[in-house]
Amino acid sequence: MRGLIYTLLLFITLPAVAQTIFSGGLLKPEQANMDVRHYTVALTVNPREQSIDGYTVIDVVLEQPTTALLFDLLNTFKVNKVWVNNKEQVFTHEKDLVHITLPAAIAGKAAIKIQYAGKPRVAVRPPWDGGFQWAKDSTGNDWIAISCQNEGAKIYFPCKDHPSDEPNEGADLLITVPKGLVVAGPGVLQKTTHKKTSSTYHWKTSYTINNYSILFNVGKYKVVSRPYTTVSGNKVPVEFYVLEEHADKAAHHLEVFERSIKMQEKYFGEYPWIKEKIAIAETPHLGMEHQSMNAYGNKFKYMKVGGQDFDWLVHHEFGHEWWGNKVTGKDWGDMWVQEGICSFGDVLFIREAEGEEAYIKRMQQMSLYIQNQKPVVLGTNINSDDAYHGDIYSKGAFFMHTLRYITGDDLFFPAIKKFATDARYTYDNLVTTDDVEQFFSRESGTNLKPLFDFYLRTTQKLDIRVKQTKDTSYLVQLVNYDGALPLDIGTNNGTKRMTVDKKGITVNSQTPPVIDAKTFYLKRVIFE
Repeated sequence: MRGLIYTLLLFITLPAVAQTIFSGGLLKPEQANMDVRHYTVALTVNPREQSIDGYTVIDVVLEQPTTALLFDLLNTFKVNKVWVNNKEQVFTHEKDLVHITLPAAIAGKAAIKIQYAGKPRVAVRPPWDGGFQWAKDSTGNDWIAISCQNEGAKIYFPCKDHPSDEPNEGADLLITVPKGLVVAGPGVLQKTTHKKTSSTYHWKTSYTINNYSILFNVGKYKVVSRPYTTVSGNKVPVEFYVLEEHADKAAHHLEVFERSIKMQEKYFGEYPWIKEKIAIAETPHLGMEHQSMNAYGNKFKYMKVGGQDFDWLVHHEFGHEWWGNKVTGKDWGDMWVQEGICSFGDVLFIREAEGEEAYIKRMQQMSLYIQNQKPVVLGTNINSDDAYHGDIYSKGAFFMHTLRYITGDDLFFPAIKKFATDARYTYDNLVTTDDVEQFFSRESGTNLKPLFDFYLRTTQKLDIRVKQTKDTSYLVQLVNYDGALPLDIGTNNGTKRMTVDKKGITVNSQTPPVIDAKTFYLKRVIFE
């Protein structure tokens, strides 16, 4: 258990490498005018040259007539030609932006094809400092991974690189690799075409998908699969694209994986991508959430939780199928919604396997790792580099722990599942922190905005004053919070849940009262 706590804390508080490339931020006017509907990415991958060559088709709907189109693509690539609605157009490619100037304004549906080639950015410390990873397995086979959550998908295909716009009609990937290698991608494998020296894999997802999940991994893979019946009775295949040299480990790994699948479904509802698959692909980096094909690189390091093998990496990244992929923040400033709630789901596994006391101890440990150097929610129009810091994981998860305590289990657990299954907040409909707050406020019949603002938009801790007024009387007050909150207050007569505000309440006790002994709040207790 100690090892699990250490590893989880290490993961969720690991600082990001300073990024020179980021996504999001203030949306450019030319891109605000377009709604991306679909991407088709067709590339030939050359491991020897560490290069890619091909084209991307971007299907968009333009809200207003325009003669200017703008897409993100790193200048490490050379753009050869651009077509708009099958007509070749004039373009420039400068400062990682492809500018297309049209001779006449267009509106409505448009298809933009961009042909390009070059060497993609090489990952420095994947997945946190991402790019392409050109590796080899232990037998010398090429092993290629992509990670680009912070940098954005522009590291390898032209796109509207902003979290506020996902392709509503999904994406197609047609990836050609040297024969003998296998491509793992999102959605459903449509077709594999083998030629003398190469193989082309056509992957297709029909679901809305975030840009950083529109990618592939390549290796000398063997596909090991097993059937799974979801909590709602639907049949979905579980697949593991495992290196051939590790194929003997796959069956047990899928058993471990299935326990995580069941737990996530219990708390958050049915697996979101039932028409496609549940899958993981072995990668040379630690791991990353990629819709319907998560990256896995934890090297089959299991820990015992509840007496059974548990892989924290598999569990955490799979939780992003709900928090990050199905429920997606509209702005990087709301990144805690996916990272924090997903990390809260990590601790729910401990609760499920070992009980409430183990869950409480885990949350108490987590509270010690919250840095409070900057707010979890920094505002809007935030880029991925500024938004990413350890507290979006740990403080975001701990905030859900606080919210659970305040609202109570009978309300909280049905509510969080309801949020994750409500069409207003899922798939095409991206969310903000305000959406989460307003939902829980409605569900609880309580104005929770002050709580969300206090813990997510400031770095304050809750200051609680305990002032002795008589030999056996104490005044307990909130110092820096406008509103009333429930507190567990322990006296010589036991622990009671009491509502406290700035005016305070009088507590009678033969001994000094103990405030919030189980640590439901990030707080300071001031005794006077």
